[in-house]
Amino acid sequence: MVERAASAGLAGTRGLRRYSRHLLIPEVGLAGQAKLAAARMLCIGAGGLGSPALQYLAAAGVGRIGVMDDDCVDETNLQRQTLYATADLGKPKVQAAVDRLHAMNPLIALDSIPVRFDAGNARALVALYDVVLDCTDRFETRYLVSDACTLENKPDVYGSIFRFDGQVSVFWRERGPCYRCLFPQAPPRGSVPTCAEGGVLGVLAGIVGALQASEALKLVLGIGDPLVGRLLLVDALGARMREIAVSADPECRACGERATIVDVLPPEPDDEPEDPDEIDARDLDAALGDAQLIDVREPHEAVLGTLPGSLHLPASAFEARMHELDSSLRYVVACRVGQKSMWAARRLRDAGFTRVRHLRGGLLAYAAQRSDFEFF
Repeated sequence: MVERAASAGLAGTRGLRRYSRHLLIPEVGLAGQAKLAAARMLCIGAGGLGSPALQYLAAAGVGRIGVMDDDCVDETNLQRQTLYATADLGKPKVQAAVDRLHAMNPLIALDSIPVRFDAGNARALVALYDVVLDCTDRFETRYLVSDACTLENKPDVYGSIFRFDGQVSVFWRERGPCYRCLFPQAPPRGSVPTCAEGGVLGVLAGIVGALQASEALKLVLGIGDPLVGRLLLVDALGARMREIAVSADPECRACGERATIVDVLPPEPDDEPEDPDEIDARDLDAALGDAQLIDVREPHEAVLGTLPGSLHLPASAFEARMHELDSSLRYVVACRVGQKSMWAARRLRDAGFTRVRHLRGGLLAYAAQRSDFEFF
């Protein structure tokens, strides 16, 4: 963990001028700004949600911010991850994010954490900060964040986005439910598409990430009505927001009266189905010499380009059309980035198909190493 810091305080006249619009608010004022300067916040994920959240936390003068992500900047990120520019392509996200945030506000401390949040570091990291922002897009990580926050009694400011819909809440054992109270069990891996598979309206990431930052600031300032026990649903397409009440579950495995989760643990092996055989993008052309390519992208994805000779079997109709396939043949299953194809290959394997592989990284990876063909 590398620190980039200047003074975390208000830094005299310079800080007073920078934060003057906060100081004019009675609910914030000088005392509130001092609370922000003393606060420590951990942002897990510096992507679509983390970008706006981090920018507003830094601009607000949060004294120490942990920036955690193990990914690098990709061109597909730029549509919604506003911390990054074209010149950042290929750079570790944490490096690019910390450089940009320090340029925005040199008066704060920034912790660079360029690793994945996992069972080995979860509790130790969460214990170092006052508020945790879950800006991830993986179900297994959300459960790790929630469990670590529950065990360390830290607020978990949760956000998620998909296409036009977003969710925001604050899970905090001290004052309300945890994430497991709302979603006791993760869906089967591959059964729910990610943003990489289903897409997301770029500006929705800004809306939800900014709401997460707002909740985190309210928690530190001790003002307003945080989203504890409430799940805010954002419908960008209909320009509507509504909320549902979420109660603490007395039978919750993490925070219930007879909680059985006493430490953060990695997913149990039985929860993770064995992965089908994979094929690398550079080997696809050779593999198709004696195998049929099955393209499981949806029709609206396939209009962007198809591979000649491929069989189009959309994931939404896959199970209903599996009978069309011959189990004696060899198949390579492909989608846009590899998530739906993994699911479809598993379904074929479960149905008795033994000569099935899926394309690692999807057709995007294949297009990246071909100059004559392009998928988006």
